[in-house]
Amino acid sequence: MAFESLTDKLQNIFKKLRSKGLLTEADVKAALKEVKMALLEADVNFKVVKQFTKAVEEKAVGQNVMSGLNPGQMVIKLVNEELVSLMGSEVTELPLRAGNEISVVMMAGLQGAGKTTTAAKLAGQLKSKGRHPLLVACDIYRPAAITQLQVNGERQGVEVFSMGDKQSPVDIAKASIEHAKAHQENVVIIDTAGRLHIDENMMQELQDIKAAVHVDCTLLVVDAMTGQDAVNVAKTFTDKVGIDGVILTKLDGDTRGGAALSIKAVTGKPILYAGMGEKLSDLEPFYPDRMASRILGMGDVMSLIEKVEASVDKEQAQQMQKKLKKMEFDFNDYLTSMDQMNKMGGLGSILGMIPGLSAKQKELEGMIDESAMNRTKAIILSMTPQERSNPSILNVSRKNRIARGAGVEVAEVNRLVKQFEQSRKLMKQMPGLAGGGKGFGRGFKLPFGL
Repeated sequence: MAFESLTDKLQNIFKKLRSKGLLTEADVKAALKEVKMALLEADVNFKVVKQFTKAVEEKAVGQNVMSGLNPGQMVIKLVNEELVSLMGSEVTELPLRAGNEISVVMMAGLQGAGKTTTAAKLAGQLKSKGRHPLLVACDIYRPAAITQLQVNGERQGVEVFSMGDKQSPVDIAKASIEHAKAHQENVVIIDTAGRLHIDENMMQELQDIKAAVHVDCTLLVVDAMTGQDAVNVAKTFTDKVGIDGVILTKLDGDTRGGAALSIKAVTGKPILYAGMGEKLSDLEPFYPDRMASRILGMGDVMSLIEKVEASVDKEQAQQMQKKLKKMEFDFNDYLTSMDQMNKMGGLGSILGMIPGLSAKQKELEGMIDESAMNRTKAIILSMTPQERSNPSILNVSRKNRIARGAGVEVAEVNRLVKQFEQSRKLMKQMPGLAGGGKGFGRGFKLPFGL
C-alpha cells in the first residue's frame, strides 16, 4: 500500500515524542531530523524535504511547543498541517464549462502510466455526475490503444470517437469536437499518445492539438510507482506543453509516495485525482487533508463514508436491517455483504481508512485469506436458490453436491455452514447488531463468517 513504509517510520518517531512528556528544542530537532530521513527514503524531492522540515521547526519553536500541554501531539499537528500545505491544502476540481457548453480535457503522459484506462475512469466519474462525456482515441501509434479505449468506454457506457490509425491526431481531435456538438456531448476527453520516454515529437504533437483545439484542461497522468521520476516528468511537461493538473496512478501499489508529496511543490500544479486500483471505478478526487491523515496513520473516515454511500444500495440496506431484526438473514445476504465490500475496494482498502487500524493495515491484511473468501463465494454460488434462502435443508447429500460444484472439500462446506449458524447465535445474543440497540449496531451489516 502507498506510503506504508513512510507511515511506519513517522508512527515510530511520534511514539517517541509522546512518551517524552515535555520536549526540549533538541528533542524537536532530533525528531525532525528523523522525519527528514523518512521523507527522503520515501523519494520526496530533497528541496521539498528541506523546506518542509524548516517550516515545521520554525512553527514548533515559534509556538513554544516545548512547554505546551501535550507537546508531542502539537508536533504531530504541525507536521500534519505542513503535509496538507505541501500537497495543495484544498481539493482542486476539474475546471468544466457550465451547462451544455463543451469542455475539452486533454490527457497526456508517458506510455505505461495508465493514461488510457484513466481517461475511461474519468469519463465514468463525469457521467455519474450528470455530464455527457465523449472519449477520443488520438493514440494512433500504440498497438491496441484504440481497442483498449473502446472496450473501457463500452464498460463505462461512454461513446468513443475514433477515426482509426491513419488520420493525424490533430484531425481526429478537431473532428471530435464537431461530433460532440452534433450529439449533445459536453465533455470531450482526448486520449493522446504516450512514449516510453519524453521526446520532441511527443511534445510537438501535444502542442499541435492545443493549437488546433481549444483545450480547457490538460491533465498529466503519472505513475506514482516511479517516485522522483514522476516529479521530473511532471516538471518537463509543465515547461514544454503546459499542464493544469496531475492524476497520480497506482497509489494503491507498493510505492514510496514521494511523487504525491513533491509534485505540487515542484510544478505548482495540483493533483486532481488519485488512481487507487485497477477497476474502472478506482479513481478518487485527491484530498490533501485526507491523504495527510492516511500518511500519518490516522485513517480517512470521510473517504470511507463516501465509499459506503456510493457502494451500498439504501433500499437493500433497509431490507437487510429488517431481516437482521427478525433473524431471517441467509446466504443471499452473505453474498450481498461480500459484494458491497468488494465495491468499496476490499477489506484491505477499508482497514486503511479506519483510525487506529490504518497503522496496522499490513499486519491485518496478512490475516485475511483472499483465496478463502473466493472459495466461500464459490460455495454459496454452488447452492440452489432454495438452499441459500433456507440453509436448514442442507443435508449430507446436498453438501457433497455443493462441494463438487465449488471444487472444494466437503469439510469447507461444513465449516461455512457452522460459521453461518454461529453468526446467527451471536446476533441473537447481541441485539445491537440487529439494529435494535444503541450506538454501533444500528443498521450495521455483518459479513457473516469473515
